[in-house]
Amino acid sequence: MNKPLRADETIMKEGPANMQRGVETVGGQLTLTTQRIVFESHRFNVQTGATELDLAEVTHVAKCWTRFLNLIPLFPNSIEVQTSAGATARFVVMQRESWIEAIELAQEKVAGI
Repeated sequence: MNKPLRADETIMKEGPANMQRGVETVGGQLTLTTQRIVFESHRFNVQTGATELDLAEVTHVAKCWTRFLNLIPLFPNSIEVQTSAGATARFVVMQRESWIEAIELAQEKVAGI
């Protein structure tokens, strides 16, 4: 992860991923920390930059389908993350079940459960 870690923050899981941003599927790196989910795009994409989701604001994580042009379902290999602010982020990842479990575990730690 290129973004600096916050105080008392550690990396729990990271790996290659794609993020659906409109009709573009942006390649990059997904990192789960003890405080947030961070997607950092490769510089070779049209849309570049980082997307951060604070775990305290994540309300729902679920399996979903990768969509061609963000419309046509192609493969059941993505996860969808929703926040209390109404934002939705979709990530294409390997082993999506393990990503969902890791995010839920991190959320429990944030909540002090």
